[in-house]
Amino acid sequence: MSACQSCGTALAADTRFCQSCGLSTELKSDVSVSAIESSAGVAVISPPGETGSKTMDTNLVGALTYLAGFVTGIVFLVLDPYKSNSFVRFHAFQSIFFNVAWVAFWIVWMILSAVLTPLTAGIFGLIALPLMLIFTVAGFGIWIFLMVQAYQQRLFRLPIVGKFAAEQAGVRV
Repeated sequence: MSACQSCGTALAADTRFCQSCGLSTELKSDVSVSAIESSAGVAVISPPGETGSKTMDTNLVGALTYLAGFVTGIVFLVLDPYKSNSFVRFHAFQSIFFNVAWVAFWIVWMILSAVLTPLTAGIFGLIALPLMLIFTVAGFGIWIFLMVQAYQQRLFRLPIVGKFAAEQAGVRV
């Protein structure tokens, strides 16, 4: 058993964080000299391996692929550390395909509403208004649900677009 470097609490062998003070139990060897020389005497310690670029966790990146629709899906498909990760690729492709399908659905719905409302003397417009509200809330709910599923590291596949996303990402769901 080892002890926490900060508070001295006994730690199990596989513990990553101290249960008493919450600090990381990993050995930290890279200390900033300028921070030691400061008047407060506080040392800034950077974890090993973080001297270059930083990468985000895959679950966070998976959720972010849905954030701005197909734009963030495309961004994470071309960024170097994430474009080779099949989990991120799946969610990026599903985000792209879902948003393209959603935009296509709304275009068809608006054309249908524009044509049928005058033909039915406004009756279809009265029916279409509550349906548009339901479709909007459902789309927002699906979007949030997909972000949560990705953040929880689940490969939830939508019925139609999820199949295409899995094929493009090379994932078997």
